[in-house]
Amino acid sequence: MSPQEMVERALDLSTADDTVVIVEEGSGANLRFAGNTLTTNGVSRSSQLTVISIVGRGVGVVSRAAVGPDGLDDVVAAADHAAEDARPSEDARPLPEGSRSGDWDDPAEPTSIGVFGSFAPALGEAFATAEAGGRRLYGFAEHKVTTTFVGTSAGARLRHVQPTGRLELNAKSPDMRRSAWAGVSTRDFADVDVAALDAGLARRLRWAENRVDLPAGRYETLLPPSAVADLMIYLYWSAGARNALEGRTVFSRPGGGTRVGDVLSPLPIRLYADPGAAGVECPPFVVAHASGRQTSVFDNGLPLAPTDWISDGRLAGLLQTRHTAELTGLPVTPAIDNLIMRGPEGGPSMEEMIASTERGLLLTCLWYIREVDPQTLLLTGLTRDGVYLVEKGEVVGEVNNFRFNESPVDLLRRLTEVGVSERTLPREWSDYFNRAVMPAIRVPDFNMSTVSQAS
Repeated sequence: MSPQEMVERALDLSTADDTVVIVEEGSGANLRFAGNTLTTNGVSRSSQLTVISIVGRGVGVVSRAAVGPDGLDDVVAAADHAAEDARPSEDARPLPEGSRSGDWDDPAEPTSIGVFGSFAPALGEAFATAEAGGRRLYGFAEHKVTTTFVGTSAGARLRHVQPTGRLELNAKSPDMRRSAWAGVSTRDFADVDVAALDAGLARRLRWAENRVDLPAGRYETLLPPSAVADLMIYLYWSAGARNALEGRTVFSRPGGGTRVGDVLSPLPIRLYADPGAAGVECPPFVVAHASGRQTSVFDNGLPLAPTDWISDGRLAGLLQTRHTAELTGLPVTPAIDNLIMRGPEGGPSMEEMIASTERGLLLTCLWYIREVDPQTLLLTGLTRDGVYLVEKGEVVGEVNNFRFNESPVDLLRRLTEVGVSERTLPREWSDYFNRAVMPAIRVPDFNMSTVSQAS
């Protein structure tokens, strides 16, 4: 049974008032390596069926993997039964008017180990270069393609193919005391320059040959795009309109309402999402497997458009379902699966930002990020795989790791420089959020709250 046939069959079987069927066909390929040697490779396949039944205002959701034709009846019946027994849903709305993707009838698109056709030889050359240079490379490359089919009783027949790739590369000195990390996000590995990544890691290992111990404190700090992505993604995830309206978050206005319209940064920062943004394309319609404070199953199939979250430094929007939009009086702005941040035109490169630094720290990435206080969005976490001291425009050595305490919202207020934006891989959240375009930033007083013993 094809995914389209499964959608149609499930819709026919359901006795609910309305039904949403989501079929996701996935495949993956991966390479793993350690000590300049490929260790494993493999491929995988997956299939997931979600049936959302609506009876009156009640909702039943059943999701199962690897459902065949013989098991389809049971899944639909279970969803219908759950909907009949469910309490009324406050977010109940008529399903969006049905639309049809032009490629609806096309089959699911798989990936294969062949996606590494040009990347694997380049990786082998990097192994040889690293071996000759006295360093070891560790890491993995993975590529996934998920084809999503959404059908509804309101007539929607929507299809989207989502390729997702990432490379994480870690270089270590022979004594394992020096370590440097690099990661990239990619749609197909054709744009991954392994040699350039390895050269950058080699340079950072050389920086680390000189060790400088520094105490905790506030330092002028350069954060690269990867670290900025991890902080801005957490901000994005925390920007739910419902929570803000109820006074639960940093985006709540004292005395009631939300902070939409407030200035968050003195610089003309733009933070936005766009399903069609080149290189970070994502589904152009809502795919909601369950309702929550920021999602609604009743919005499945709703078209997505470019959406500003921060515009010219002002808070412009929050994550909204049709239901929460009625509560807040703000536009309907559902979550979109990418995030882009840009500063003023003509932003400097990271090299130019280093060259203009009198004395400060250069981070590599952040790790183990956790929320401390939702009212200020105060986060804590660790630095990892290289913190470097910059003096008079040059990197002079590696310093110890730190625990930090910072709010990404407060960081926006204190920015003094924003670099050129580039596609990047968030280190902490790459398992959950892969598509980000971010700049490097300069913060005059980043809070390194304590020295970390992590190495």
